[in-house]
Amino acid sequence: MPKGEKYNYLKNKHLVRRCFTYFLPYKFKIFISFISMGVVAAATGATAYLIQPAMDDIFINKDQEALMIVPIVFVVVMLVKGLFRFIQTYLMNTTGLLVLERLRNDLFGKIICLPMNFFEESQVGMLMSRILNDVTEIRQSLPSFIMMIREVFTIICLIGLVFYRDPYLASFAVLVLPLAIFPFFYFGRKLRKLGRKNQVKISDINAQLQEAFSGVKVIKAFSNEKREADKFEGENHRLVHIAIKQVLHGELSSRVMEVVGALGIGLVLWYGGAQVIQGNSTPGTFFSFIAALIMLYEPIKKINSANLTIQRAFAGAERVFEILDSPDIVVEKGGDVELDQSFKKLEIKDLTFSYPSSEYPVLDNINLDVKAGQKVAIVGPSGSGKTTLVNLIPRFYDCQQGKIILNGKPVEDYSLKSLRLNIGMVSQETFLFNATVRENISYVSQNAPMETVIESAQTAFAHEFIEKLPEGYDTVVGERGVRLSGGQKQRLTIARALLKNPPLLILDEATSALDTEAERIVQMALENLMEDRTSIVIAHRLSTVLSADVIVVMEKGKIVAKGRHKELLETSPLYLKLYNMQFQDNR
Repeated sequence: MPKGEKYNYLKNKHLVRRCFTYFLPYKFKIFISFISMGVVAAATGATAYLIQPAMDDIFINKDQEALMIVPIVFVVVMLVKGLFRFIQTYLMNTTGLLVLERLRNDLFGKIICLPMNFFEESQVGMLMSRILNDVTEIRQSLPSFIMMIREVFTIICLIGLVFYRDPYLASFAVLVLPLAIFPFFYFGRKLRKLGRKNQVKISDINAQLQEAFSGVKVIKAFSNEKREADKFEGENHRLVHIAIKQVLHGELSSRVMEVVGALGIGLVLWYGGAQVIQGNSTPGTFFSFIAALIMLYEPIKKINSANLTIQRAFAGAERVFEILDSPDIVVEKGGDVELDQSFKKLEIKDLTFSYPSSEYPVLDNINLDVKAGQKVAIVGPSGSGKTTLVNLIPRFYDCQQGKIILNGKPVEDYSLKSLRLNIGMVSQETFLFNATVRENISYVSQNAPMETVIESAQTAFAHEFIEKLPEGYDTVVGERGVRLSGGQKQRLTIARALLKNPPLLILDEATSALDTEAERIVQMALENLMEDRTSIVIAHRLSTVLSADVIVVMEKGKIVAKGRHKELLETSPLYLKLYNMQFQDNR
């Protein structure tokens, strides 16, 4: 076996095995489907068999008894065939839907637990396409496989019948069957490749749609609706071009199969007709044979069609199990220690971190201690590594060198859930779910009492505006909180953090995107949030952190100065520059 074919064989074997692991819990339904499949195949053969007594005994010999029996037997056979065909189709389709549910759950469950860098390297639309489209293709794999087996059984029954009727004549009919193998494999490989391209292109379109609809305000601000429409038309045209090729190869496959069938039937008509004319065979036997032969080529065509579906399923399975089984795509893992004690101390020692795409370290040899009850501010120009530093504390990323020690233990030792539940984060990029105000505030605990939700909202200075909303706390805020102002969204995120009640609080430029009035209200809410808590504050406006216990000055991934405000004005040229720039801006 050539190297390429061997690789494809092993790959297909793996995909089949992985798909079947999802169908295995429904083995009883599959077993009943197999039994039903055998009955359907036998009934198909019986239908062809009944043509001979119908033709010879009823129409030629005019047998009254046969006139009564044969139609009844025919009706019974068709009823049995219909009943078991229904059972098989129903069980296989419901099994496929249940597998679809499990696969989507598993795929989403893994993706949502992957580290942040995976999402930064992947398009949201592509991930959506794998969960919605690729998994749907897999759903069809077992029903189509079962149909292939059913048609194989049908072929065996019908071949048995034609050889029973006339072995010599049957040899003419099956002589051309090997020709049917060619389109089965040739077009199957073609459609597998096209199916893979089709799934990739659907992912691209999903990604483009998600990006366009998310950034529609920017598109309109730059009057680029036509440009975006043209981009979509280009992607859509390429998708349709692939689909047209799929139709072309699918139809060519079916037509080649028909030609093969016609060739076999043509040979039988020539030889069988001569036998009937010479009196060596009866018309009933001949037409029973022809009916069985016509029925024989029909399941061959269905096997071909099922093979095309399975090839598309393989294309989808490759992309789904690429995420589920890849050793390089690993879910986040925490330690076994539960962080269930109050905050005592955070130590950052010799910490160095680089993103996969960065040429130089984003953080270089960072050392910092945060004690219980302290308010630590981090300032510095854009790109100095402030946000990256605080994102390492809850392990959104893991550092390459150094340690982050919380309460005397490395953060890697704590379970991710307990670690992150003990850290509250409020950033300038507010995110609200398309749910009610109450559901957004109580996101950490959906069963939180209404009194607790209201108390958190009041402390965050959000209760007043919430009460004025059309349905108060039951008002749906829209996707990403689109129905609220920036200041209102920020106050809801503060209320959410208050209800979480974390001992360590991280504020990442939480007021930098707000106007003066909104900033004033949000700043008061933040003061309430920081009360009696240890806080790490990334500040754009230095006026908000002048009273901090420690101000950390960062530049190009390094800490260049630490101290209180007055001390830094005298000892840190960068801090003095930042302070003067802001002072001049505010004059």
